[in-house]
Amino acid sequence: MMEVDGQTEMISCSDLSGKSSLDEHTSVDTRGKAYQCTECHKCFSSKGNLTTHMRIHTGEKPYGCPECGKSFSHKNTLVMHTRVHTGDKPYHCTECLMRFSVKCSLVKHMRAHTGEKPYQCTSCLKAFAHKSYLIRHMRVHTGEKPFPCSECLKCFSDKGSLAKHIRTHTGYKPHQCPECVQCFTTKGKLVGHMRVHTGDKPFKCLQCEKSFKQMYTLVTHMRIHTGSKPFNCSECDKCFSYKHSLEAHMRVHSGEKPYKCSECLKSFRQKGNLKTHMKIHTCEKPYECSVCHKHFSEIGSLVKQERINTGITSYETSECLKCFRVKSRLIEHE
Repeated sequence: MMEVDGQTEMISCSDLSGKSSLDEHTSVDTRGKAYQCTECHKCFSSKGNLTTHMRIHTGEKPYGCPECGKSFSHKNTLVMHTRVHTGDKPYHCTECLMRFSVKCSLVKHMRAHTGEKPYQCTSCLKAFAHKSYLIRHMRVHTGEKPFPCSECLKCFSDKGSLAKHIRTHTGYKPHQCPECVQCFTTKGKLVGHMRVHTGDKPFKCLQCEKSFKQMYTLVTHMRIHTGSKPFNCSECDKCFSYKHSLEAHMRVHSGEKPYKCSECLKSFRQKGNLKTHMKIHTCEKPYECSVCHKHFSEIGSLVKQERINTGITSYETSECLKCFRVKSRLIEHE
């Protein structure tokens, strides 16, 4: 637009004569960015920047890698890519001397030393060192799971979790133990397994100082001290500290007995009961009384025998204070 003889008229760029007039017009019109994209109307300060930008719309990738043939829209992206082939890492950390092929990777790495976490969650104020971590974290609040499994359609909040899940379908276990050649789907599982060989137990209970190889084992153990019973029976409201205890209990309601004896076909609700029963057939009696050296197939029978031999009475009635060596005798008396 231009004022002529007191009247405002529409003037196109082509109506302006002379390069200086056009340059002056475009610099005022676009605040120093004279070159405008015809697709999205974004403005640029140079024709070269506009040309580069246009490749977003055209998909043009004129810079090809001579090693692998991969193409790029920008020359500097090609330069960074070639370092994959040359191994060139010109950016080094002044703290630990670790080297990087691109500057942005160094900037991100430095936050490990400085503790800087510039990306903050607006919902819970938790902060992160990298933007990608924040984006992934936000899905905790939104419930978004944009990565579906093509096999079972189960969805995940991040690519890493999906990749791990896929291995349950493919059976791919890329992480191999150097000691026993056992393979694992994730590096974390391998690390945990290696403690079987090293004997390392890094997870310590603050209550009794007992140590564990795995964190989840410590968490489970802590319920002994806290009395936590997070697993509830939907039938009778009975609570349990462990999931497997709830599963075993549910068979009381369902009547299910999945553990069958191969000798006599007798069935049991729990695997431990089947193992104890099998000793009848094998005649195995691994529990020896320290007093009379009699052998028993069950530890409960051993405990009863030792009470008989030592005279220890553990079960006392609430009415007459009479004591019994075994609980069944107490129940009969009452």
